[in-house]
Amino acid sequence: MSLLSVVKDVCAGVGILIPTSVFSNVNNIRTMQEMLSLANEMAQRIAYNTREWTLLKEINVITGDGTTPSFSMPADYQRMLVSANIWRSTSAIHPMRFIPDTDDWIQRRALKRINAWGEWTIMGGKIYFWPVLAAGVTATFAYLNKNCITLASGGAGTIFQSDQDSFALEERLLKLGMIWQWKASKGGAYAEDMGTWSDALNVAEGADQPAPILINRAPISALSTTANIAYPFPAPYPYP
Repeated sequence: MSLLSVVKDVCAGVGILIPTSVFSNVNNIRTMQEMLSLANEMAQRIAYNTREWTLLKEINVITGDGTTPSFSMPADYQRMLVSANIWRSTSAIHPMRFIPDTDDWIQRRALKRINAWGEWTIMGGKIYFWPVLAAGVTATFAYLNKNCITLASGGAGTIFQSDQDSFALEERLLKLGMIWQWKASKGGAYAEDMGTWSDALNVAEGADQPAPILINRAPISALSTTANIAYPFPAPYPYP
C-alpha cells in the first residue's frame, strides 16, 4: 500500500476530502502538508519508539587495521539495540565492555586501565575501541536501521518523498495511528481510535518476535536435555 492509499483511507476515516495526490501542489494545500507531516511522524514513531522490529535490525562488522581507534557508524544507523553487545572475534565467550561515561573513558585511558575483553564507547557519531582492534580482528554488533520508508524510486529513506513510497512495516498501523493522531490534534474524540491502534500494534509486536521462555539467553526448547516444564499438561478445572 502506497502513501497515497494510506492517506486516502485516513481522509475517509476522519471525514475530509479524499485527495488524488499528496505531493501534487503540496506547498499550496495545507491539509496535505499536515497529512505528510503526520505520516512521517507516525511512521518514525512506530518504527523507532514502539519496539525493535526484526525487519529493522541490522548487523555491522568492523574490521581492525591495527592503528585506527574509531570508526564511523553505518549510514543507516539509528541507534544500538537496547540489549546489544559488541563481540570481538578474538573473544567470543565474553562481550567487550561498554563505557557509557565519557569522563570515565578518558580517565581509564590516562590510567592505562583496560578490561580483559576490550572496551568501547560512542562519541561524535563514531564508535571507539580500546585497545585498538588488531589487523584482521573484527567487532560485531547489532543496531536499528533508521530507514523505515521504502522509496518508489529505489532504496529506502527516513521520510516519504513521493505518493508511491510505502511504509516498511505494517501499513495498517500507520493508517490507524494517523487517524487517532489527526483527531487528537484537531480536538476531536480520539480515545476509541487510539485504542484500536494500540490493539493492532500489540498484535503486530507479538507476531513480530514471539517471546519464548528463556533461561539465561537460550529458549527452554533449546535446553530440553537440561530443563523441563514441571507440569506439561493443561491445568485441571475447576482449579483446586
